[in-house]
Amino acid sequence: MSTLTTTLNAIQPVDQAAMAAAQDRQNNLTKPAGALGLVEDISIQLAGVQRQAKPSIGKPMVVVMAGDHGVTRSGVSAFPAEVTPQMVMNMLFGGAAINVLSKQIGAKTVIVDMGVAAELPDHPQLVNKKIAMGTGDITTEVAMTAAQATAAIEAGIDVINAQDAASFDILITGEMGIGNTTPAAAICAAITGAAPKDIVGRGTGVDDEGLARKQAAVEKALALHKPEADDALDILSTVGGFEIGGLAGAILATVAQGKPVLVDGFISTAAAMLAVLLNPDVQGYLIGGHRSQELGHKIMLDWLQINPLVDLGLRLGEGSGAALAYPIVATACKILSDMATFAEAAVSGKDA
Repeated sequence: MSTLTTTLNAIQPVDQAAMAAAQDRQNNLTKPAGALGLVEDISIQLAGVQRQAKPSIGKPMVVVMAGDHGVTRSGVSAFPAEVTPQMVMNMLFGGAAINVLSKQIGAKTVIVDMGVAAELPDHPQLVNKKIAMGTGDITTEVAMTAAQATAAIEAGIDVINAQDAASFDILITGEMGIGNTTPAAAICAAITGAAPKDIVGRGTGVDDEGLARKQAAVEKALALHKPEADDALDILSTVGGFEIGGLAGAILATVAQGKPVLVDGFISTAAAMLAVLLNPDVQGYLIGGHRSQELGHKIMLDWLQINPLVDLGLRLGEGSGAALAYPIVATACKILSDMATFAEAAVSGKDA
């Protein structure tokens, strides 16, 4: 069997019995039931993911996938494509926001070249999985071949499987790629059927004319390629990106190992949607890190049926929002496992 098929077959639904046990414990902690809101929900979800009533999270890993996009030639970004390799090098030398945030939360960081349109120099922190020198311009041609789409997903799977399984217990998804909010918007529109005008946002900060060009590019790509709404590989190959495919693969491999995924913003969520199309059981492993400032991110999150932990007006990418949300996830586990129940604390409960 192929790497993708083997990975999909290894994914199991979350454990409902463990979630029920966690819910029962939450209901008996020394607080009104449900008083900690989404924090309680996350702890219960993690119990199902880890198949134990008292989950524990403490080893985050950030994976940043990088790739370029032919659609940048249509003027959809405020920055030129040359910024992608420059920012990858900045990350490799520790100067990007995600480097600071990863250090702050003690996260292992993996940087992957999935399709940067430049030859990057060898670096001990760089994983080379380059599929091609950027994707095709989706307004005139497919982003990639069907074979490249599968290769991108399998490259993401390989990146995760190459890590020491004991070195991380939660994946934080990140990306870098000038222009990649355009294919992410096209993926969202293809899957949800929502109109591009309700999805396309300003990305790196384009002006009104740039926003109109982005919306037109997405509309043109969808009309040209007509991707199948329930076919993740068709969507990825026609309107996607190499780093988006790589992230989808990384999500699948992480879930196959029985670990949760803390999803970052607009582009990472597009990858998560593709992963869920490939195997619906993935949904139970996804935690929404934050709500992006991008217009269509709420549509994505609603489709996935996940609630973001924070809403800080972010639109950076790189995994930054998810990294900021990580301490909430780790704390949710500590609340469930370390807080006393009414019986343990000899406090009169609600039925006393």
